[in-house]
Amino acid sequence: GTPTWSLDWRHVLAGLQDRARLIALDHLGFGLSDRPAGADYTPHGHARRTALALDTLVPSGKLHLVVHDFGGPFALGWALANPDRLASLTILNSWMWSLRSDPKMVRMAKLAQSWWFRWLYRYANASQRLIMPSAYGDRSKLTPHLHAQYLRCFDRRDDRERVLYALAYGLLGADDLYAGLWDRRSALQDVPVQLVWGLRDSAFGPQCLERWRQALPHASVTVLAGAGHWPQEEAPEAVVRVLGGVL
Repeated sequence: GTPTWSLDWRHVLAGLQDRARLIALDHLGFGLSDRPAGADYTPHGHARRTALALDTLVPSGKLHLVVHDFGGPFALGWALANPDRLASLTILNSWMWSLRSDPKMVRMAKLAQSWWFRWLYRYANASQRLIMPSAYGDRSKLTPHLHAQYLRCFDRRDDRERVLYALAYGLLGADDLYAGLWDRRSALQDVPVQLVWGLRDSAFGPQCLERWRQALPHASVTVLAGAGHWPQEEAPEAVVRVLGGVL
């Protein structure tokens, strides 16, 4: 997701370390990964690299895919093209459809494309300082020490604009990517799917969960009433229980 990195999976990774081989990806530009000038930091670029990473790291056999936030659109193209490679799919507070059908998301996305929002991203680090805390169900879970770890990764203005703002702009700017995923959703009908949803997410509310229920009626659903956008950070024990049931 954005603006975080694999650090927010540390509790889940620790809870499952004896169950399976675990891989947590850091997308280009996020966390401690490289930030080459001129690279494609759009959702389309991240989706291409995610598919390449999955094929490279797990070249054969089945895997359990877990996606969250932008990680959904990044990875689900590969999943839809390779449903036979999925032992299971777990989705946490994410999406795979055009956001233009949701008036609230359209307003937020259009705001994100404005010049002054870009200014806020670059000079005020709005993604990490303003938006991120607001998406927690319990803000006390974002301790000053933890928040500092995330802030440290984006202390340069150019990085905030090149990496973080590219995804804010991409909420509507990559509409064709999301719509294309939705059109192919039937490919997941025979894949075991788990939905884990933080209900107090200020970005992806209950209406998004209902759309997943409609798209994948066979999916099991775990609703976390007290969690927000980051179930893996806010309620890791619950996420471990869900994943432990399929690994």
